[in-house]
Amino acid sequence: MQADANRSADTHLVSVSLPPGWDVDLYLKDESTHPTGSLKHRLARSLFLYALCNGYLREGTTVIEASSGSTAVSEAYFARMLGLPFVAVMHRDTSPEKIALIEREGGLCHLVDDASAVYDVSRQLAAECGGYYMDQFTYAERATDWRGNNNIAESTFSQMALERHPVPEWVVVGAGTGGTSATLGRYARLHGHATRLCVVDPEGSAFLPAYCGQAATDPPVGSRIEGIGRPRVEPSFIPEVVDRMIGVPDAASVAAMLFLGQEAGLSCGPSTGTAMYAVLRLACEMRQQGRSGSIVTLLCDGGGRYADTYGDAGWVAAQGWDLGPYTSVLERAWRTGEWTG
Repeated sequence: MQADANRSADTHLVSVSLPPGWDVDLYLKDESTHPTGSLKHRLARSLFLYALCNGYLREGTTVIEASSGSTAVSEAYFARMLGLPFVAVMHRDTSPEKIALIEREGGLCHLVDDASAVYDVSRQLAAECGGYYMDQFTYAERATDWRGNNNIAESTFSQMALERHPVPEWVVVGAGTGGTSATLGRYARLHGHATRLCVVDPEGSAFLPAYCGQAATDPPVGSRIEGIGRPRVEPSFIPEVVDRMIGVPDAASVAAMLFLGQEAGLSCGPSTGTAMYAVLRLACEMRQQGRSGSIVTLLCDGGGRYADTYGDAGWVAAQGWDLGPYTSVLERAWRTGEWTG
């Protein structure tokens, strides 16, 4: 595992040009270039090292994980590297492309109809086979070394050092486990950065209502945006390090995902779209306030994993999502700097 990390160069920080005159610089850290194609490669490595160093894994131990897809792809990769059986427990609607990637790494997929059942099913399977339930939703924030060790925060701030506005005004991320936001928020505070952390949340997720101290209007059901949003507030989510949360409609996430591809030529998944919708809103607010600075977000994974789902117009229409109004908001924001969403 150390050799794998040693031969994997750090991911690129991509500058995206906003319209002239904004004085706001936008960057996307492209996590799709990891060997397993997503931000979750970092988390999977940390979780396996945590389990190994704590003595939870032995030769022949079956590793079980509850996952919406990308974490399972990355964990299957490390399980294969260590010669360990791997089973991913996930919702039946997980994209076929992700299921194929897990199976390509030698993992098995156990599909469930109820997204909230993945935790109990994972524990049950681990108990039945004497395996180990990795439990990313509990251990993400403690398995990751948030102080440094080339984590996502240290890497991002180091790469920003020579930019026009080296300390970002905002860092914008989604929350699945909550581990990424916990790492970024803690790291910024440790180093005294004035950066504010914005977490975006899709429809149906429990994070935003809990953050606002409100009961959800409807019982949280999870999320239809793969990779972020959960039916419950996960143990790894640390709301105290979050400065602002923005809820993003599902159709807006998909519209922003496609918009980024059209305007910047960057292929991305829907969770990146969720973040981008909020990024443009924050950029417009900064412009309106006459504030200069930089905004950083993550390109969590590539659009190729979603070609038959979020990237397919027929599939999107079948979900009942009308992208038109949100595309108009994005186009107007990009063209005029005015946010009308």
